[in-house]
Amino acid sequence: MTIRNTIFVAAAVVVALSDGASAASPREEAVQKAHETYLAAINASDLDAFLAAVTDDVVFIAPNAPVMVGKSEVAPWARGYFEAVQTSWQKETIELVVTDGWAFERYSYRSADTPRAGGAPQFDTGNGINIYRAGADGKWRVARDVWATSQPLAAAEPVAELFTCTDRAAPC
Repeated sequence: MTIRNTIFVAAAVVVALSDGASAASPREEAVQKAHETYLAAINASDLDAFLAAVTDDVVFIAPNAPVMVGKSEVAPWARGYFEAVQTSWQKETIELVVTDGWAFERYSYRSADTPRAGGAPQFDTGNGINIYRAGADGKWRVARDVWATSQPLAAAEPVAELFTCTDRAAPC
């Protein structure tokens, strides 16, 4: 066998082995299913399905909103959101790390929120992190959802002043 053929065969073996190694594990598949269930509940504006897809101690950190901890705080926010708009979210997983009992997903998103009362849809793009936890029942659920919009900051004051301590009490 020539050196050229040997290199070709070695490269083919590496490709074949890496394809097998990149197959999703059963835990990764379960987390992906949890992601799909969560996203489907949001896009259906289905509060019950949404709440079933999150842990009891879920933490939400949403743009321009106070931190929400637990279903008791997240549920009214989600209900208001679902009642106000027909939403369509697309989340693309960029990175997924699954460990024993926890999974971390970094994603990018695009969303369109159409007011139910009428009016033009509002579009958004951004990035986020979902943290999933496996429950005692073996089902994976969203335990943390943190996202940030890529849309420009609409500030009442010049942006430069938002990042200074001018005329503000210390510490800034």
